[in-house]
Parts: sequence; structure tokens; C-alpha cells
Amino acid sequence: QVQLVEAGGGSVQAGGAPRLSCSASGFTSRRNCRAWFRQASGKKREGVAAIASDGGTAYGHCVTGRVSISQDNAKITLYLVMNNLKPEDSAMYYCAAAGIAPFHTGRWIGGDAMDYWGKGTLVTISS
Repeated sequence: QVQLVEAGGGSVQAGGAPRLSCSASGFTSRRNCRAWFRQASGKKREGVAAIASDGGTAYGHCVTGRVSISQDNAKITLYLVMNNLKPEDSAMYYCAAAGIAPFHTGRWIGGDAMDYWGKGTLVTISS
């Protein structure tokens, strides 16, 4: 059974740079992608960033230039570092995983092509 567990959320002052993490277990696909999404209250889900098992990365337009996605060498833990945060970046941040296809087709960004989801970690930015 695949489990994704996010951590690192909390209250952050504007301009801060928190690092979110997502630990994965039970995910056996060697060619895969994982991604971060966010959803603010009353708004649509947004694709933040994705990374493929071969290290390729892709970023959503909502956070262009302000985030960096990475994974550890064992490809177990996924990270998201966010810079120059603004109050409008406040949201629940989710980690998701799937096979490699959503990354290559670009369909990861909508979220519907992802197979597994964590429960999310809340990030609140105060001005």
C-alpha cells in the first residue's frame, strides 16, 4: 500500500523559505514521478512542481522562480523549498505520485493523472 506523508508546514512570515518534505513508502514503480500541489480555501488545486525518477523537473506557473523541488538519493523523500513567500501562497500543500507518464505528457499539473496522494500539510503565510 502506497503511503505519502507530508511534513514541514506551519506559520511562516512573508519572505520566509520553509522546506516541505514528503516521505513515501510502498511505492514500487521504478519509473515514476512525484509532485507537489496546493489548494487554498475556496480555490482550485494548482500544480506547484514535479520531479521524475530520472531527476527531470517541471514547475507550475503559480510559483515560477520561487520554488525548488528535489528528492534524496534513495528517492524516498521528496522536498519542496519555497522562497520569498507571500500571504497568497498560504494553502494546503499536497504530495502526489504516479507512474512516469504524467510527467512526460505534462498532465501531472492538473493533478487528475496522479495516482496516490498524501493528506497534506498546511502552510500559512503572515504579512
